[in-house]
Amino acid sequence: MTSLCDRVRSSCAALMNEASLVRLDHDRVVLLANEYADATRELLGAAAPVTLAGRMLDPDAALLVAALDAINFGSGYHDVIRKDPGLSGARSMSARLRAYVAASGPLSSTRLRAITPVDCSMIFGQELDGGALEELMIHFSVALNDLGSWLDDGYGGSIASAIEQADRSAVAFATSLLAMPYFRDVERVELSAGPFEVSLYKRAQITAADLERECGPGLFDDLDQLTAFADNLVPHVLRVDGVLVLDPDLESGINHGLRLDPGSRAEVELRAAGIVVVEQLAGLTCLRAMDLDLMLWERGAGTRYKAIPRHRARGVFY
Repeated sequence: MTSLCDRVRSSCAALMNEASLVRLDHDRVVLLANEYADATRELLGAAAPVTLAGRMLDPDAALLVAALDAINFGSGYHDVIRKDPGLSGARSMSARLRAYVAASGPLSSTRLRAITPVDCSMIFGQELDGGALEELMIHFSVALNDLGSWLDDGYGGSIASAIEQADRSAVAFATSLLAMPYFRDVERVELSAGPFEVSLYKRAQITAADLERECGPGLFDDLDQLTAFADNLVPHVLRVDGVLVLDPDLESGINHGLRLDPGSRAEVELRAAGIVVVEQLAGLTCLRAMDLDLMLWERGAGTRYKAIPRHRARGVFY
């Protein structure tokens, strides 16, 4: 059967072959690849990855990572949420969950299943306002409840068991997360041959990558199979750098704060384009897609990129 990651690659490529609102400037892709040439040499010359043989996984740290990625969405709400000084919306939400765990003790599947929107309001410092903020807190509570139930139903409440059953495969672990609705990141579009499903799977893949980064290295052997983690920042960086060229009306709308509908053609093309570009960069540089994704995401923190509005959509996938 086709793997989760192969579905992402093939479906995004198929969509971009018929894209009407976003196109790739292949010359700019090559220029960006050349810019990352030094990073390619540095990473290829690094020491071999350390394995986990002979040491124990910290289940508390791993469950916190999984919880952080369970609520690793909501960028469409970041224009209205209360942020910590100097931090982005994503980093504010992460910092507040980490602070809550540091103050109250490690998470467990039982605790996750019991979290309510009122709890999320307290943890993340957002008002239950009957509007967008309350909507996001409800989504966060559902996501954390689902994570607790997923662990209890399939893994005896143990994140270590979930990782172990993936048998060192990041793709298998990401696939197991699709049991939770908020991880089933697939959108339906119309192509010339008829209705078509575009697989994106941002958070399922990034959860495996983040576990490796924060609790590994050595958890997974197939991290090179992961694709980029399709959100709104990587396409924004590529747009600002001229790699992605948008339909003029779409570009104008985004620049004027137009919020895109989740699953709309424009929104899906933007996310798919980011994945396709990162795949091309990976082929030109020999860097893994997950590493290129992080480089581009961190690049987006620069003043130049923050000065221009990025696309926003209020959904649960990024």
